[in-house]
Amino acid sequence: MKGIRFTKMVGSGNDFVVIEKSPFSVSHRPQILAREMCDRKFGLGADGLLLLERTRKADCRMRIINADGSEAEMCGNGARCVALWLAAKRKVRAAKFNIETKAGAINAEVSGDTAKIKLTEPRGLKLDIPIAVEGRKIKVNFVNTGVPHTIVFVNGLDGINVAQLGKVIRFHRAFAPAGTNVNFVQAVNTNNICVRTYERGVEDETLACGTGAVASAIIFIAHSTGQKASDGARFTIRVRTRSHEILKVYFEKMENRFTNIWLEGKARIVGEGVYYV
Repeated sequence: MKGIRFTKMVGSGNDFVVIEKSPFSVSHRPQILAREMCDRKFGLGADGLLLLERTRKADCRMRIINADGSEAEMCGNGARCVALWLAAKRKVRAAKFNIETKAGAINAEVSGDTAKIKLTEPRGLKLDIPIAVEGRKIKVNFVNTGVPHTIVFVNGLDGINVAQLGKVIRFHRAFAPAGTNVNFVQAVNTNNICVRTYERGVEDETLACGTGAVASAIIFIAHSTGQKASDGARFTIRVRTRSHEILKVYFEKMENRFTNIWLEGKARIVGEGVYYV
């Protein structure tokens, strides 16, 4: 058997297996290894596998392999975990890092058990898109915060069948061929929202989603202000996740676009070990 060293991490309910510079055999490509390691019965159990590679452009390159073996462009809570991993490796409690992803370069800051990242600017924002779901018409909203997210505003969030309804919207023809992550959002007040997310690649509800929290916060403000907020307006939205942890999303409006977007929350190392292939 071959041993691969790993670190198990969790960020606000999203859990990950982190591997640094691991060699792969033909029979254990990253996609295959992710499916095996992320299996919650026969593997370590995780929402995804984070592969850290060397790069001259940043402190590290992060590849995100979902639990189903598909590769994602970006993962907000994953990037926060990687930032904390880098701080732990360098034995510092506070530091700044740069992480390369398929969605672009990500700035990260760590202070104790809190990690925050600056995301690339959102793309493709669309409000009130009419779609047919299970025999009735609803309006949804869309934005790409590194990966595609659809946002559905609801009342009675706890009663929503996220696994069932999320799957229908995730594979809806309106979002083909790439599909979409699906966030069900309930407003609490002007600065607080609750979110439950069906994640593409995990193909189920997860306890949190970083890029989904950001997408939900941006759409919440865009919807409530009609994008008429004045230039320079700054927003701080507290997002309560399914894990009951709070993610903070900071951003501002400049020239009719949302920019300077940060995601902040807690992360921690659960354990380290050797996985045998």
